Amino acid sequence: MMRAASLVTSLLLSTAIGGVSIGSLHAQEQSVPPLVGQINNGNWLATDDAEQLRAQLFYQHAVYAYMTMLPALNVIGMRDGSEAAFGAGYNVLPIWKDRMDSRTWVPTPNADVIYSMSYLDLKETGPLVVKAPGNVIGMFTDFFQRTITDVGLIGPDRARGGLYLLLPPGYQGQVPKGYFAFESSTYNVFLFFRTVMAKGDGKPDPAPAVAAAETTRVYPLWEQEKDIPQMAFPNASGVRVNMMYPTDFQYWTKLKEFVDYEPVEAINPELRGVLASIGIIKGKPFEPSEWQRAQLERALTDAPKMILASAQLGREDGRNKYYDDRQWERAWAGGTNDWMQESYLDLGARSRFFQYAYSSAPAMVMRTTGAGSKYPYTIRDANGDFLEGGKSYKLRLPANPPAGLFWAVTAYNVTDGTMPETEQLLPSTNGYYDIPKNPDGSIDILFGPDKPAGTADSAFIQTIPGRNFVVCLRLYGAEDAFYDQTWKPDDVVRVE
Repeated sequence: MMRAASLVTSLLLSTAIGGVSIGSLHAQEQSVPPLVGQINNGNWLATDDAEQLRAQLFYQHAVYAYMTMLPALNVIGMRDGSEAAFGAGYNVLPIWKDRMDSRTWVPTPNADVIYSMSYLDLKETGPLVVKAPGNVIGMFTDFFQRTITDVGLIGPDRARGGLYLLLPPGYQGQVPKGYFAFESSTYNVFLFFRTVMAKGDGKPDPAPAVAAAETTRVYPLWEQEKDIPQMAFPNASGVRVNMMYPTDFQYWTKLKEFVDYEPVEAINPELRGVLASIGIIKGKPFEPSEWQRAQLERALTDAPKMILASAQLGREDGRNKYYDDRQWERAWAGGTNDWMQESYLDLGARSRFFQYAYSSAPAMVMRTTGAGSKYPYTIRDANGDFLEGGKSYKLRLPANPPAGLFWAVTAYNVTDGTMPETEQLLPSTNGYYDIPKNPDGSIDILFGPDKPAGTADSAFIQTIPGRNFVVCLRLYGAEDAFYDQTWKPDDVVRVE
């Protein structure tokens, strides 16, 4: 017995010395793989739990789909609103001949150039030729608002104008010489031209810009001349028109129509997988069940708030700030117009852009002296407080803004980039006006619900009490003083 006890003792000691106890050996015998231990002891979930988790995953996919598809829905809303008001067809080119004001609901419109915008369908027409005017600031994009080409100073025509040939996806036919030829990844193409006004008697003169826009011609490549309809240039100014993307369930139904119409290759397989997970599959019925529809509705409510919240709270990396000592921000937060950082696509910055803006082209990001355009904006005053329409503010622009073409300042609603609609209608001013200058050549622009006594109309932008707003500074033909920051706009300052 003593010998047996000694043997047991020696075994216990040797086991302890080896770092393993009888207790740990027993625990090892009872251990399970990690997920078995983590999830319900290796059993199926309770039915209610499983249903809630499935709904939550569906909702998350819907939010992601909302964010990634916003560029397409943004321009679909513009097309549908425009065509309902002004008509459809490749020969219809609405022009805001008296400038675009707050009665046009569209994200961050520019009231200080003459807009021409049209929506082309290469599936219906085949290859289209567009004769672009000289000196236009423009672009063609596909319906994900990926730039097909710039037009103008940064485009291949170098501001001389020219014939652009737009080819449908996968086009295999003859491509004649003599055109600036580009293939779109979607059948739908967005034509966006801006022509620059002349300086009139103390204010801008839109007539030359309208005349230039009306030299645009659009026609099918293979159509006989006798069968080509004349261009129509309806005046879109002063028309109440809603060109915003849908905020109700039409967001999903219009997305489904778009997916069905466009080639499969227009959306990469991973994103098609996300869409499929919420029931949007090319060529298949979109028939969400009651619980699925509830989650799709929930995403329509929450996703735009999530995007807005991210913009409100700011980026931790600070890439959105134009200056170290100013509140001004930049929409792209990177080196490319398609929101590519060095190794990834900045989805958050892109979704915020298309929540309140549209059209992104290389000319808006490249540092091209005397060409292209820059758009610093601010949502805060010099103290870091959000701009609010019931308060009064002053923006001082130092002398000689570095804009080879012109500069402009505009106020927008923070949620969607529409113009605040007040008695003023044009919440904007620009360098074409004879704005009073300070002794040092600087210019003061005032914002608020009421114009201060003695303030020139051209130096005042009216805002809406109880509503936050954004101030955007546009510099067309930005010059080196902007790029090297020897010229910087002051912060917006609260005044009493």
